[in-house]
Amino acid sequence: MECELCKEQMFLFGDENAFVRYDNNSLSKGHVLVVPRRHVADFFDMTWAEKTSVIALLDRARAEISRDHSPDGYNIGVNIGQAAGQSRMHVHVHLIPRYAGDVADPGGGIRCVLSHRSAQ
Repeated sequence: MECELCKEQMFLFGDENAFVRYDNNSLSKGHVLVVPRRHVADFFDMTWAEKTSVIALLDRARAEISRDHSPDGYNIGVNIGQAAGQSRMHVHVHLIPRYAGDVADPGGGIRCVLSHRSAQ
């Protein structure tokens, strides 16, 4: 099985349980995905070690994005199941840097702010 998320040339950094990579369909400068190495479709089916790695890697990715791009905020998102918009059946957590003025009104945050864009 070929997995678009697992192409090693796209990896930025990681640990034994998960890795960070840029999103192929980036919504902003620095948009990354944190992905468990094990193929698991549902976030809630990850092991505790995988979840812990994902959180630690989100922290590290945020630090690097802050250093490189100086965003004004962030959105974190996970789609779980097709009804929620999951199109790749391998867990991936989006870390989306946000910049003042990237949308006219960011009110509503993740619930509304990027509704005009296509996210995966």
